[in-house]
Amino acid sequence: MTTLSLPAPAKLNRLLRITGRRPDGYHELQTLFQLLEYGDTLHVTARAGDAGIRLTPGLAGVAEEDNLIVRAARLLQRETGCRDGAHIAVDKRLPMGGGLGGGSSNAATTLLALDRLWRLDLGLDRLAALGLELGADVPVFVRGATAWAEGVGERLVPVELAPDWFVVVHPGVEISTAAVFGHPGLTRDSTAISMRRALDGATPDAVWRNDCESIVRALYPEVDHALTWLSRYGPAMLTGTGACVFCPFDDEALAERVLGDVPDGWRVFKARGSNRSPLHRALGIV
Repeated sequence: MTTLSLPAPAKLNRLLRITGRRPDGYHELQTLFQLLEYGDTLHVTARAGDAGIRLTPGLAGVAEEDNLIVRAARLLQRETGCRDGAHIAVDKRLPMGGGLGGGSSNAATTLLALDRLWRLDLGLDRLAALGLELGADVPVFVRGATAWAEGVGERLVPVELAPDWFVVVHPGVEISTAAVFGHPGLTRDSTAISMRRALDGATPDAVWRNDCESIVRALYPEVDHALTWLSRYGPAMLTGTGACVFCPFDDEALAERVLGDVPDGWRVFKARGSNRSPLHRALGIV
């Protein structure tokens, strides 16, 4: 048996603009995915000749067949006819319902790890296409680059962002993405902008905003409180549909000082942004 221990990094949405709603209920959006040097770790062990997929530990409140890790492994088996299996152990650091892409990142790491361990050699294009079947955020983790995204988040263009440090706060609530995107008050008609405009130094208030933020603040006072508190230190913003909020800093020392002021009861961490995924570095993917 061979084991790979691999990172499943978090992401931030540095902006999130909702430009329309499709007939299938999904939303057209523009976003800027920022990968972080922080996340979960998966320990993936291939089991030759045993097609079972075993996950430890399970997630509270999530049936095993609904877990994105298990779904990713079984999807790969179905698509390739592979008869091998795997035992996957998870060191979980990212909160559920936090807007950090933890489940999607876990799925992407599972796909890349098993592609390597089962010697499938599918390539990133096919793995990203499979990832999209699991969730709109999975392809960015499969492709492994900070990226400008459109469509439902699957049309990706790699970009280079300054390697800022971030303080990320989770105020202790779990948010339903479906509830936020289904809310009648959600802005769904933001004007589409060019990638160039988004990257050419626009002010956060003008372009680098999250269209979900006002709804989430109204529905979840805990998130509103966290944003109000973090905004004292810089341009704080919601990531995804939350519940996590973040603020960028020029250097680690500034971020560390903010960590020392965080109120009791909040989960908080600091992390550096990365233009290349630590998962790709670990696997030697160029």
